[in-house]
Amino acid sequence: MTTALTIWLCFQLLERHEADQRRQAVLAAARQSALNFTSLDYRHYDRDSGNVLKGATGDFKEQFAAQTEELTALVAENKSVSEGRVLDAGIVRSDERSARVLVVADSKVTNTAVPDGEARTYRLQLDLVLKDGRWLTSDVEFVG
Repeated sequence: MTTALTIWLCFQLLERHEADQRRQAVLAAARQSALNFTSLDYRHYDRDSGNVLKGATGDFKEQFAAQTEELTALVAENKSVSEGRVLDAGIVRSDERSARVLVVADSKVTNTAVPDGEARTYRLQLDLVLKDGRWLTSDVEFVG
């Protein structure tokens, strides 16, 4: 009886540890994705957009990649710089292969229209999937 209880308790601890590790990995990936998405600089937009694409997959990756050429021109024309900062993130739901995370981020945006900068706050809903051992963003939505 004691052996069975010990095995059961060890199994419960292992499951909790794995869930905590998954939770931390999901939050870290979501925070990095939101930071990449809100931190863009016309002077090195290729690198910045590449960072977004490295953490992306599926439709989101395809859509962002398809818009990169147009966005590169727009960002360069307006001399846009956005310095993002993640304020908070929380998991809405998750399992072993997918997660939905809400992220609040702000950024200071400067461009030719607002050379002194403008503060912006973003509320993002990110869907992530586990692919080849990495949590990647499969969808981003701006939410209320």
